[in-house]
Amino acid sequence: MFANIALPGLPSLLISAAGLMASPGPATLSVAATTAAYGLRGSLAYVLGINLGTIAVLLAVALSASTLLHAMPQLTLPFTIAASLYILYLAIRIATAPPLADTNGRMAPGVFPGLALAIANPKAYLAIAAVYAKELLVPSDALADAVLKCIVLSLAIIVIHTLWAVAGSALTQILRHPKASRVANLLLAAALVAVVLADLL
Repeated sequence: MFANIALPGLPSLLISAAGLMASPGPATLSVAATTAAYGLRGSLAYVLGINLGTIAVLLAVALSASTLLHAMPQLTLPFTIAASLYILYLAIRIATAPPLADTNGRMAPGVFPGLALAIANPKAYLAIAAVYAKELLVPSDALADAVLKCIVLSLAIIVIHTLWAVAGSALTQILRHPKASRVANLLLAAALVAVVLADLL
């Protein structure tokens, strides 16, 4: 099935994925902010939801659902508003999160919020579509090309969000100190709000 893989296209695909999908955005910043505020272990369900939602977007793109946003651009605004409202809610939760030592009983967002955010983000469809369409890995077989791209990009999605999660969790020691925790949480929340404003302007 993958006998005619175009190996030169693979590095290019991965570079594009790193550039477009790993850059700061609603999903990646929310992963870093959540793990920073609640710790890596406490945020695993949310990170799982983000991964599952982003892979669902990838599969939708592979099935050409991304063309829906191009064919019906009026759908972009409702999706953007829905994603933006959740990001603002998440920013409030992160801004008001107590120091990690005091988070007993305070639950981090779970699987469903991460899943919903990833699926409701219209920019994810466009960014993944741009990466997906960039290279042909199996020029002679459209099905094999689609399957291989989905496998490669799914692994890239997991690696990208894991790196952002680890980067966020690196702040957890700092966040055990009340004053440092408040400043860091406010900065991370402000970054999420800035993403919302950038999307809406």
